[in-house]
Amino acid sequence: MLDIFVCDDENAQRRTIVQTIQNAVLIEELDMRLALDTGDPYALLEKIRSSRNTGIYFLDIDLNSDINGMKLAQQIRLFDPRGFIIFITAHSELSYMTFQYRVEAMDFVLKDSPAEAKVKIRECLLNAMERYTLQTNKTHKVYTVEAGGRKISVDHEDIFFFETSVNIHKVILHARDRQIEFSGTIKELAGTLGGDFVRCHRSFLVNKNNIKEIDSKKRIIYFTNGESCLMSTRMMKGF
Repeated sequence: MLDIFVCDDENAQRRTIVQTIQNAVLIEELDMRLALDTGDPYALLEKIRSSRNTGIYFLDIDLNSDINGMKLAQQIRLFDPRGFIIFITAHSELSYMTFQYRVEAMDFVLKDSPAEAKVKIRECLLNAMERYTLQTNKTHKVYTVEAGGRKISVDHEDIFFFETSVNIHKVILHARDRQIEFSGTIKELAGTLGGDFVRCHRSFLVNKNNIKEIDSKKRIIYFTNGESCLMSTRMMKGF
C-alpha cells in the first residue's frame, strides 16, 4: 500500500487537492490511502518518521514557513528515499529548482488551471502505482489478491498465514498491517505459493519465515506479530 501526504498551507486549495486524490483512488481502485493532509511541514515530517509504507507527497513550494516545499522534499528523502514527490504551485518558473535541490521530483502540477491540475494529479497517482508495483516486484515476492473490487498486493515477507474463512469458498490473509478476505481455498494457495508457505492444518497455510514459536504439545504455531494458529498432528512433520 502507498500512503498519500498533502502539504499546502492554503486550506481551500488543500481540500480541493485531497478531494481530487480521494476521487481518483476510489474510481481507479488504487491500493492507496490518505495518510495526512496538513499545512504544517513539520507535522508531515513527524508523521513519516513512523510510517512503514512508501509515500506519495503532494507539496506546495511556498508553505509560509521557515522551510519551503523544496527543503521539505529534501528532508522527506532522508526517511523515504523511494517516495514519489509531486510539487503543486502557481509558479511554473520554479520548476528548475527541483534539479537545484536534487529531490528527484516525479512531476510538477500548476495550480492556475484547476481542470488540468485534476487530470495531472490522477495521472501522477496512476504513474506512482505502476512504478511502485514494478519496484516491488523486482525486489520482493508479492502476492496479489482481488477483494472488494480492488487488486491488493502484499509482500510475502508481510504475510503471516492464510486461514479458511467461515464464509464458504473464502480465505483470510493475515498480514502485518491488515487482514483481507478473498475468494479461494487453502488447497489452491498451497499449490500456488509453495516455497516458504507450508500447510500446517487443513484450514491454515503459514509463512515459515514469520513463525516465532511452535508448541508441539498444544499443537499451536505462534507468529512474530502475536497471532497464532492450529497445527495438526499429521502435518507436524513439515516443521
